[in-house]
Amino acid sequence: MATPLSAEQQLKALRDEGVKVSERAGWRTHNRNHKGAWGPVHGVMIHHTVSSGDDASVALCYNGHSALPGPLCHGVGRNDGTVALVSSARANHAGLGDDDVLRAVINETAPPAPNEANTDGNRHFYGLEIVNLGDNKDTYTKGQYRAAVLWAAALCRAHGWSERSVIGHKEWQPGKIDPRGPIEGGGSFSMTQFRADVRAQLAGKPGVPPAPSKPTTPSKPTTPAKEPEMDQNAVYGAVWGVDRMPAPPSMATDDNPTWAPGSLLRETTERSIRTEAAVKRLDAKLDQILALLTKES
Repeated sequence: MATPLSAEQQLKALRDEGVKVSERAGWRTHNRNHKGAWGPVHGVMIHHTVSSGDDASVALCYNGHSALPGPLCHGVGRNDGTVALVSSARANHAGLGDDDVLRAVINETAPPAPNEANTDGNRHFYGLEIVNLGDNKDTYTKGQYRAAVLWAAALCRAHGWSERSVIGHKEWQPGKIDPRGPIEGGGSFSMTQFRADVRAQLAGKPGVPPAPSKPTTPSKPTTPAKEPEMDQNAVYGAVWGVDRMPAPPSMATDDNPTWAPGSLLRETTERSIRTEAAVKRLDAKLDQILALLTKES
């Protein structure tokens, strides 16, 4: 069981990890704790806002709307790579999700596909909303994506979690699709890749980007060993001469009482030749008949 970080602990963890933070006025005490418990926390959840405009999206996530009061998350990933803090405690972002997924997050195993909505996620997850329309066309900036990785890594590091404690909203609640969409520079938002990027960040020191992987030096080409020459006739004979069987009554002859695949190939070829010759003869007769009919008419 993990006790939630205080507002100051969250802020320190994020800054230590290298997250560029902006603080919305009142974020430290702005929460939904009066509607339910906050904690124990078990992981972090990634969303997209289904909105555009950094300032408007931050305001939306802070205030909420008529159907869902704010705060709607803990941090908002702006296009400029800044994370705006809008809450430090319980927030309306996760909703009800699958208890099997929660168990997987707690055990840090691969989450199953969600098929139930029976567990309060707002109690157990920190939430990041990334400003994006969520239409699978709007592009996440490189700064947004990198800030999201740092945000998730910071909270995981503070709690001693691995990247397995990071999930997407679509992995928590049936019917959800976030996060999704193209990323600036290539690729699409994949939670598998996102977790791999968080893992790489956690492998190093906080605030230090992971070292780029070194390109592998191509090995010196070697001359392939010369294959032994094959007796093709022997190979073909072995392939086509096995599985001998009695010949079908329609093809049995005194000089070929048994059948092998080679016999079938030969018989089929001979029949094809005979059939082609018969078709040519019929074509000739049809031409003669057509000529006579044309002449009479």
